[in-house]
Amino acid sequence: MSTTRREPLETSERLGARSRVTAGPSVRRRRWAARPGALATRLRALAISAAAFLLLVVAWHVGARAINIRVLFPTPADVWREALALMASGELQADVGASMGRILSGFALGTLLAVPVGLLMGNLRPVRAFLESYIEFFRYIPALSLVTLAMIWFGIGEASKVFLIMYSTVFIVTVNTIAGIVSIPAVKLRAARSLGASPLQMFVWVTLPASVPFILTGMRIAMGAAFTTIVAAEMVAAQSGLGFLIFSSRLYMQTDAIFVAIVTLGILGFLTDRAMRWLIATCAGRYAPHL
Repeated sequence: MSTTRREPLETSERLGARSRVTAGPSVRRRRWAARPGALATRLRALAISAAAFLLLVVAWHVGARAINIRVLFPTPADVWREALALMASGELQADVGASMGRILSGFALGTLLAVPVGLLMGNLRPVRAFLESYIEFFRYIPALSLVTLAMIWFGIGEASKVFLIMYSTVFIVTVNTIAGIVSIPAVKLRAARSLGASPLQMFVWVTLPASVPFILTGMRIAMGAAFTTIVAAEMVAAQSGLGFLIFSSRLYMQTDAIFVAIVTLGILGFLTDRAMRWLIATCAGRYAPHL
């Protein structure tokens, strides 16, 4: 009797062990099979982007040939030759380094100031009531209108450019941070309170994670504003940078060099945004998977 009862149990255990052993390789095979599909999707997206860029270059070449006035609208080949000449002299690398150093410095300072202010305004109503009028007033004053004042206050050195970029960054990130906190569903807050969460725990585990996607989106938008601001600032008060290259080339009708600076700005902006997206996916992918 006892032997007949143990046999079904033993056979079921053996079958379960076999299923676990065979399930492991099958799951691994499915994972390996999924990787080529993801790689093919990425390669397809890369090919579409490359085709779109090539189409833009072709349209640029056709338009320049139709106008046929190099001083007004140079061809991509003319711009490429000018870019090689500027790189050979080291001027382009120096201008890129100067502009990117100012952009990153002002952007970092503006973000470090904006995120705490936005979190305070979003969580504390008295702070929001006190600072909201200032935020709404100053964020509608363009940074470009302060170029002359920045020169008077800080001179024509690096401080004036960094100040202007920080000014253009801080309000964008602040408003997006507040929007992230305000958009938190009330159900989540009530659930956290009902589970006995303290105000600090609610901030760490509810408020901050929910606002991270908005903060990161504001940072990406602010980076675009920083690129716009640096060009105008360097046109007026700088002896280096891509904005200075555009302004100085205009004086001598060097349209090729102007196009080199414009294309370089576009490439730098594209690469900077890609780098930010990679950092977001690496460091905060669980909070903002679609950014």
